[in-house]
Amino acid sequence: MDGFSPDEAAACRQLVELALAEDLGVAGDRTSRALIPPAKQATAAFVARSPGVVAGLPAAAMVCEKPRFTSKVTDGVSVERGEVLAIIEGSWREILSAERIALNFLQRLSGVATLTRKYVNAVAGFPVKVLDTRKTTPGWRLLEKYAVRMGGGANHRRGLFDGILIKDNHLAGLGGDVQLAVETARSAPGNDWLPVEVEVDTLEQLEEALKARADIVLLDNMSPALMRSAVERRNALSPDTKLEASGGVNLATIRDIAATGVDRISVGAITHSATALDIALDYQK
Repeated sequence: MDGFSPDEAAACRQLVELALAEDLGVAGDRTSRALIPPAKQATAAFVARSPGVVAGLPAAAMVCEKPRFTSKVTDGVSVERGEVLAIIEGSWREILSAERIALNFLQRLSGVATLTRKYVNAVAGFPVKVLDTRKTTPGWRLLEKYAVRMGGGANHRRGLFDGILIKDNHLAGLGGDVQLAVETARSAPGNDWLPVEVEVDTLEQLEEALKARADIVLLDNMSPALMRSAVERRNALSPDTKLEASGGVNLATIRDIAATGVDRISVGAITHSATALDIALDYQK
């Protein structure tokens, strides 16, 4: 589908098939079969009930394969209340059977994109990236990360398999030795092409990570003042190392964090706390 990568399209297809089986079961849509004549044709519009950023139109189109689905906007655009996102035409029974599932995809992914855009706008003017995390809905990760990009954010690692991120519990298994952890991770077979990131919560740990030439250092739950000190030390000891802020980030704090000079800010809230965008399907007479 347009907009999705092949992996995202495959993940969406699995979710759509699961959702259809969950909703229709063996008997199908009993209400529509009882009330709507088989030959009845109709047109309906997906309409924004509140302003936001659209994401998920390829998913809705996948749900609505039998009726004709025509997008009126593209993913990533901002829309106002009352704006038509897409038109669906065909069997009224099939439209009604697809309605809820298509809306679930559109509302959820547009909610993620809309919240992401708020965070991106909050740091406008600073050379910093807003990143997602692995705090995603199980099974929906690729789609939610797609929605983050539609909102103007950037993706962190996809999973445990495509990135090295040494966290506090990893360090605990090595006696807290940050330098040893970075060097060991980098030298492990198959890891030579991956950037190595390590989480720290003190300036002492930061210096160990910089001495080990970590590619990225995650500053966990540091105050803005401490982050500014971290940026100064990074600039002096290892200018090529990227600094990422994480922990306690919200719309009220993110601009102050960006002002410290960090390169990246990871925000779990853009996926785990996004509110669905209000979208409806309106029958067109």
